[in-house]
Amino acid sequence: MNKFMEFLENMLLPIADKLNNNRYLTALRDGFMVALPLIIFGSIFVVIANFPFLDKLLGEDAYTAYQNALGPASAATLSIMGLFVIIGIGYKLTQSYGGEAIYGGVVAVAAFLILNPQELDGVTGVIPTAILGAQGMFLGIFTAFIAAELYRYFVNKNWTIKMPPGVPEAVSRSFSALIPITLTLSVFLVIRILFSFTPFDTVQNFIYTIIQEPLTALGSSLPATILAVLLCQIFWFFGLHGQIIINSVFDPIWYTLNDENLKAFQAGTELPNVITKQFIDTFLVGMGGTGMTLAVILLIFLIGKSRQVKELGKLGGPAGIFNVNEPIIFGLPIIMNPLAIFPWLLAPVVVTAVTYFAMATGIVPKPAGIIVPWTTPIGISGFLATGNSWRGAVLQIVNLLIVMAIWWPFLKIMDKNYYENEKAKK
Repeated sequence: MNKFMEFLENMLLPIADKLNNNRYLTALRDGFMVALPLIIFGSIFVVIANFPFLDKLLGEDAYTAYQNALGPASAATLSIMGLFVIIGIGYKLTQSYGGEAIYGGVVAVAAFLILNPQELDGVTGVIPTAILGAQGMFLGIFTAFIAAELYRYFVNKNWTIKMPPGVPEAVSRSFSALIPITLTLSVFLVIRILFSFTPFDTVQNFIYTIIQEPLTALGSSLPATILAVLLCQIFWFFGLHGQIIINSVFDPIWYTLNDENLKAFQAGTELPNVITKQFIDTFLVGMGGTGMTLAVILLIFLIGKSRQVKELGKLGGPAGIFNVNEPIIFGLPIIMNPLAIFPWLLAPVVVTAVTYFAMATGIVPKPAGIIVPWTTPIGISGFLATGNSWRGAVLQIVNLLIVMAIWWPFLKIMDKNYYENEKAKK
């Protein structure tokens, strides 16, 4: 066991350290965080607009009018979430270099719009909203990175207009950004023109066909999801924030899949994806935090005898209800604990497989694309994430029991060791 742990530590820690400190992955993660409040706002109104049995109570016409009245809330947030993510990435990346962050954000958006079609159904001067959501996510991410870097490059070359003293600061900053922004956007305009001579016509079509579709298909598979979950658990075991590391890579894929489900849910058609952002956040993380440690807390109250474990249960219980589990991870401890590594790695993998097959076979509805805040307690989150289905809540309870069964013998051993040590010290 010690040799195995040493092997994992030597192999994974350098990789995790590089990922954790990577400027681009950090900007990507923070960019999604910028969009998160808007995404949650839109999700709340999707839930309100789709309360169960409301169509029976209001009648068909009144229910349609009710949904149409609330529709702009999600259309202006969830449906164009890619736009907010692009602003966030450009802003955060420029900020990390100490530049004028707001110009990094706006130049990223402008560059993205230049690369996209500006025509819909033969009408020019119209930007299709689909490209501002999931469909344009990958192009938006690449564009934000490149645009922010080009803007920084031109600023560092001092290709700026210097205004004389006495000019208001806001005016001076605008003129300082004029040449770098002009040069940056000119690069993207040239790229757009060049792609107009290719079979893809636009960069958006190229990225979507060559990169986004294959990656999305891969990310929606069970093996890829299990690998992501397993790596997250391994990083946490060594004291590294696995969620930050893994989500930085997989979030663009999971959010894209999430948005596809949301559109299908709103249209009343078959939901295309089992794996989505809410699959991870609600049925894995949303059960007491990473590793679903709410099950460990419940076991502590059921079988705990040692004072250390009992006090830990009291301390971690209230936080665990809202999916905050640092007291358990660091207090049990789980980090670098040989007795915890087996259930810590096995339980999320089993629950991932059970949840996937329950949804793939139709026993439980697939996630409806509704972003449920990660602090939402178990039961409520499962109900909301599956489009107000009680079966989503039941699946969470089943998953909780599975995790408890896996952890039972290992927690029993840990508690016994603590109890005997406490007795020996008396």
